[in-house]
Order: sequence, then C-alpha cells, then structure tokens
Amino acid sequence: MTLLNTTLKWLLQRRVPRIEAMMARPGETQQAVFRQLISKGRHTHWGRQHQYDSIRTVRDFQERVPVSSYEDLFPYIERTMKGEQKLLWPSRIHWFSKSSGTTNARSKFIPVSQESLDESHFRGGKDMMALYVANRPETKTFEGKGLSIGGSLHENPYNQHGFAGDVSAVVMKNLPSWAQYIRTPPIEVALMSKWEDKIDRMAEITARENVTSILGVPTWALVLLERVLALTGKQNILEVWPNFEVFIHGAVAFQPYRELFANEIFPSPGIKYLEIYNASEGFFAIQDDLKRVGEMLLMLDYGTFYEFVPVEEAEKPFPKALTIEEVELNKNYALVISTNGGLWRYRVGDTVRFTSRFPFRLKVSGRTKHFINAFGEEVIIENAETAITRACEETGATVSDYTAGPVYMGNGTNGRHEWVIEFSHEPRNFDTFCTVLDQTLRQVNSDYDAKRYNDMVLQPPIVHAVPRGTFYEWMKNRGKLGGQHKVPRLSNSREYLDDILGRMTTLSD
Repeated sequence: MTLLNTTLKWLLQRRVPRIEAMMARPGETQQAVFRQLISKGRHTHWGRQHQYDSIRTVRDFQERVPVSSYEDLFPYIERTMKGEQKLLWPSRIHWFSKSSGTTNARSKFIPVSQESLDESHFRGGKDMMALYVANRPETKTFEGKGLSIGGSLHENPYNQHGFAGDVSAVVMKNLPSWAQYIRTPPIEVALMSKWEDKIDRMAEITARENVTSILGVPTWALVLLERVLALTGKQNILEVWPNFEVFIHGAVAFQPYRELFANEIFPSPGIKYLEIYNASEGFFAIQDDLKRVGEMLLMLDYGTFYEFVPVEEAEKPFPKALTIEEVELNKNYALVISTNGGLWRYRVGDTVRFTSRFPFRLKVSGRTKHFINAFGEEVIIENAETAITRACEETGATVSDYTAGPVYMGNGTNGRHEWVIEFSHEPRNFDTFCTVLDQTLRQVNSDYDAKRYNDMVLQPPIVHAVPRGTFYEWMKNRGKLGGQHKVPRLSNSREYLDDILGRMTTLSD
C-alpha cells in the first residue's frame, strides 16, 4: 500500500469524530449555524431590509423573512454579478454556480462565497471520502486516480471580474494542488466547454490511467464510459480499470441505472456505490452507510440552515416550516435553505423524505415542480423510479433514460400518461413491462390508483421504446449537453414529450 493512500486515509479518519458529534447533537448544531448566518447577514443589504439586528429566534426569522424563489432573489443576484457587494452576503462574491434547472430553461446563477466553498463544498467532498473510508477501511482508492466528470466555466456575463459555471467546475477550479494531483483528467480538459470534444479527450486520457473512483452524474458517466469501451475495445470497464473501487453518484436517481452498472459496466460485487446530495446551492447529504441504499445522512454543520415545508404549503410565502427536530418520518417536505452564500429561505425545488431520526437520514423524493398532476394523481419522481425499477426487475430490462407526461382528456376520451423510455436492455416482454409499470404506480400512489379505477379518469399508460442514443441527441439538439443538465423525468405538460416524439416522427419519415 502506498504512502499517499495510507496518509490520506489517516487524515480522513480524523474527520469522523466531528461527523459523529454532529449526528449526536443535531438541534444544537443547526442552532449554531442559524446564529452564525444571522450574525453575518446583519451586515448585508438584505439583512438591513429584514431587520436581522432584532432577530433572536428561528420563529422571528420565519415571521419576518418570506420564503423566496430564484426569481425573488434574482434582482439581488444580478446586481452582485454586475459588481455590487454585500447585498446578500458580507464577503466578496466572485464565483457563480450556473444551473439550468430541470423545468426552467433559463439559466440560474447561484452566488458562491469563499465560506460556501470551504465549509460546504470542500468539507462535503472530504467527508464523502471520510465516510467511504469508514465503511471500507481496507480501501486502496488513493493508490489510483479519481475521475471527476464536471462542467465548464466562462466569464461572468455581466462583469469581466468573475466566473460562472457548473458547480463541479467552480469547485474543481478552486481545489488545492494536492487534490488536483489525485484526480483526472487534467483541469484544462475537465473544464473544456465543448462537451463532445471533452468526452473524447477524457476517454483518451483516462483509458490510460489507473482510475479507482468516479464522481459524476450517472447519465453522463455512462456516456463517458461507453466512449472508453469503444476506444479500448473492452467488454466492461473493469477490463480497463482493474483496480476500480467506487462510483460516487448524485443529481439524478440511481436506482434505474443500478442493474446496468452492476451487471455490465462494473460486473463485480466488490464495486461500491455511494450516493451524495449536492447542488449548485450547497452540499447537503452523504450516504454514510453503504448498506442503506438510497438513504443519506443530512450534513448539518456545512453553513446551511434547513427548513422543511409540508408539500401542500410549498408555494406560500410564509408557510408552516419545520426545523430538523420537528420533522416526521416518511412525509414529503419541500426543502428550504439559508446558506453561507447568501441564499435566505430559498426554495431549492426538491422534496425530501426522512427515513430515520437520530441520525437524520433522508431520501430525495422528487421535485416540487417535477411531477405529473394533470388529473389529481400527484405522481412524483419517487413513484416513477419505483415503478421503473420494478418493471425492469420483472422483465430483465435496464433503462438508460426516460421522460413522462400527460395525455389530456378530450373528444370523449379519458386521460392517461405517456412514457418515452430508452432501454439499454430491452424487456423480455414489452407488454409485461408496461403492465408492471402501471400496476406498481397504482400500488405506491393511492391517488393514481383512484384515477385508474375502472379506467374512469386515467386509461393505461402509453409507453414508447425509443432507440439508444435518442435522449443524448435530444439533449444535444436542445443545447443541453453537460453535467449540469438532466433529462426531465416528469412534466405536467407535454412540452418534452411532443418535442421528442416529433423528432422521432421526422426521423422515421
């Protein structure tokens, strides 16, 4: 075992007592974060507007400060991007994390302070590996390279002094030299702006490296890994990287991809999968137990104060909002955050569901605006992922991408859902796949089941199987290639369905 591997493991293990202290005192930890944020926020334009000087309790905060969307905060963010400072956060802001969002085509620019880099993103990256080492003390992952699949950077569109880009690119650009040494590809390749050229260069470089870990979004990781296999002529990635150990994934649900990775990409029971919940707004949660698939430990000392809003109140400016100590298990909450980057009571757009308390573990259950509810069925991402997974299990299929939306009532016909699915392995029986998909949705969602009863409101879903590469080409044509862009899984409109199906019709003609 190399000295570097031994040294890094020893350093990372020293982080575990702090994580354990956070787990033991969640309420105290969050109260300390809250006090620090309010103290810093007093010295900002926003803090003076909302009289932070007289805020003493969380209740004061919740009564005085409305919950904000990106659109609410954008005037302050735009002024910051143009060079004004101390509007939302007292320290200088030079970096902005760019996010396209999933249901909104307009780019969002999230301020990234030095505090949010140090206390959230960097701390999250270190803790991620510390928890992996705690789960696997014999790991040799630091004897090789960590492959990071990131986005790109460009100049601040409003001001030449500053940069904007995918959060992974912002973090990568600011990594210390020791962290750059243990990752691949080189920073100049990792930050290339032309996605397809970057994938080609990454494949060429990493195919010759001793890669032991990957950090990336499953969908875009698959694109790169398939390029590596095509380049090398190998059957699976372990033939290219025999010392590979762990795939660290986030941003999209991994369950539909799990079988594909486990059986074809990394066909070995020794490969581990670790889930993280990080976003442009901050680093939120890490899977602390590799046996608890899909569950992540909420990290409470990263400079983020969390509030949890019952989904039925998610769009209210002053909703009922719970602190970490008040949440209940197995209920969906819209996530609201205040951060050391200057986001105040900000709607992230995600919904979460707690699976345990003390320690507080959660699952990302969906998006507040990423659902199908055209007929009162309230189908969320978690429902869809469960149904897709079960249909795959029953039919031996693996799914690489999908999207779904409504077919509206009209001309004397009832409504239904319509799915476009790209398989990496076709189901043994397509009709069975469709039936299991529908039946599982009925089992996990009582509202959907009620609408499907005797086909009174919803008829059985229409499912289209499209050729491999369809979603990649669709995203490419939309200018949405890159790590920060994700295929929209569910939509309450037919915008995405009609676009994809229209392209398929044009190609067939």
